[in-house]
Amino acid sequence: MNNFKKIGGYAALIEAATFIVGFVLMFTLLLPSGYLENDPAQSVAFLVENMTLMYVWNLIIYIIFGIFLVVLSLALNERLKSGAPVLAQIATVFGFIWAGLVIASGMVANVGFGIVVDLYKNNPAQAEALWLAIRSVEFGLGGGNEIVGGLWVLLVSSAALRIREFPRVLNYLGVVSGVAGLLTVISVLSMLGAIFGIGLIVWLIWIGLFMLRNSKA
Repeated sequence: MNNFKKIGGYAALIEAATFIVGFVLMFTLLLPSGYLENDPAQSVAFLVENMTLMYVWNLIIYIIFGIFLVVLSLALNERLKSGAPVLAQIATVFGFIWAGLVIASGMVANVGFGIVVDLYKNNPAQAEALWLAIRSVEFGLGGGNEIVGGLWVLLVSSAALRIREFPRVLNYLGVVSGVAGLLTVISVLSMLGAIFGIGLIVWLIWIGLFMLRNSKA
C-alpha cells in the first residue's frame, strides 16, 4: 500500500510537470507565433517549421499526461474507496475516460500533423484545410473544454472532503478547480480553462507531495 501511495505521488508530480511544460511552451512560443489564432496559413507554416517541437509538445501534454493519469486515478481510488466507495469508483471511471480522451487527442494530433506537413509540400491549401479539421478533433477530444477533467477533480475532492482524507484547503482547491473546469462548457466562460489549469497544477503538486510524505510516514 505504501509503495502504491508513493507511485501515486510521483504520478501526480509528473502530471503537474506536463501542465507546466504545456503552459510554458504556449506562452513563450505558440501564442507569440500566432499558432493558436486559428489562421490556417500562419499555423501550418509554423507547424512545418517546428514539427519536431509540436510532436514533443503533444506527446508531453496529452500522451504522457494520460498515461500517468491512469496511475494517479488508481492510487487515489485506493485511498478513498474505504470511506467513500461510490464517489471513489465514479471518480476513477471519469479519470480513465479523461485519460483515454487526452491520449486519443495526442495521437490524432501527432499523426495528423505529420500528414499536414507532407501534404503542404505539394498542396498548401489542402494542408490548411486538413489542419483545421485535425485541430477541431484534437480540441473536441482533449482541449476545447474541461468537462471530464473538471468532473474528475471535483469528485475526488468531494470524496476526500467527506472522509477528511487530505488537507481541507487542498480539497476546497480541487472543488473550485473542478467547478471552473465544468463551466468551460459554456462558451462565454471558456477563459475559466486557465483557472482550471493553474488550479490543477497546484492541486497536483500538493497532492503528490502529500502522498509521498504520507507514504514515508
